[in-house]
Amino acid sequence: MVEIIGVRFNSSGKAYYFDPCGMKLSIGTMVVVETARGVEMGKVSIPNREVPDKDIKAPLKKLLRVANDADKQQAEENKIKEKEARVIAVDLIRRHGLDMKLIDVEYTFDRSKILFYFTADGRVDFRELVKSLAGVFRTRIELRQIGVRDEARQIGSIGICGRFLCCSTFLDDFRPVSIKMAKEQGLSLNPTKISGVCGRLMCCLQYEQAAYDDALKTMPHKGVAVETPEGRGTVADTNTLKQLVYVKMDGEEGHKYEIYKPGEFNIVGKEPTVSLDEVREKRAREAKEKEAENMIPYSVSAIAEEPEEPEKPQEPEEKKPARNRRRRGGKRNAAQPKEREQTEETNSAAAPKRNRRNRGGNKKKPAKGGYTNQ
Repeated sequence: MVEIIGVRFNSSGKAYYFDPCGMKLSIGTMVVVETARGVEMGKVSIPNREVPDKDIKAPLKKLLRVANDADKQQAEENKIKEKEARVIAVDLIRRHGLDMKLIDVEYTFDRSKILFYFTADGRVDFRELVKSLAGVFRTRIELRQIGVRDEARQIGSIGICGRFLCCSTFLDDFRPVSIKMAKEQGLSLNPTKISGVCGRLMCCLQYEQAAYDDALKTMPHKGVAVETPEGRGTVADTNTLKQLVYVKMDGEEGHKYEIYKPGEFNIVGKEPTVSLDEVREKRAREAKEKEAENMIPYSVSAIAEEPEEPEKPQEPEEKKPARNRRRRGGKRNAAQPKEREQTEETNSAAAPKRNRRNRGGNKKKPAKGGYTNQ
């Protein structure tokens, strides 16, 4: 057993083992270590732990020191220089007319090398670009082509589940994912539904694959002939998670199926593993118990003996007075219009006629020079 600590150099990526040199470190501590590409500063993601010798790739690099304020200040300056180098590199790529997409720029901690990560559809001849970059930065230049999955990891995004991408948060390494996993899990084979933002199959397909592999060991394949307590039939469909098998009986028409569980039938052509008579008795017993649970808890005689509630006498409806339609919106009586007409005729005969022009009765309009008594 060897004592190690795990150090991660990016927010996403693999954790590498280093020799702690007797120091006890906790998660999140910034340390300076020596790597294959030079001195680097990273964050402890795995505290002190002992692992088997077979999990260690010799030689195991040692921890140099815990990062101090000067180291942290230098790391911040490197980030500023990385942004400046990215702008220059994009301009040089456009000048050389190269069909490549720059993804990220990274300075080593001691600024002895600059790494440029890019994606491209095929091989790219970037020899002239390297010469131009070396002439500008006066240091070692390394261009590294990465895949679309690494691009998604470094850029980061949100998946269709609404969470941040697994590869940019906690996945240490990419594991192979095949279309067979989607078929065995009963997922739609629509590429837009089973593909991630990178355009490849989603990494989460392999999370539950082990459980599906164990469940499928007891499930028959579709189209297999089976012998059931009700007769012979053919497996039409299966539900892996619920452990249910849908069997279409021979001689039956339509879409009528019998539902069984693994261990309640025998596969035709293989040695019988269960007794169909025992299965038949068990299913009949379960059906009776289910029927008893669904029965009404009291008998019909008890229902008949229950006294009936006497009917309440209906109160006579009161006649509502007719409403005045003019005031409250009620119905107008048939006698009202005639009385109104007679009243209007009487008042019109007694009242003096008004001058329509002046609208003020029989008064004459005064002259312009004042009032005149006439």
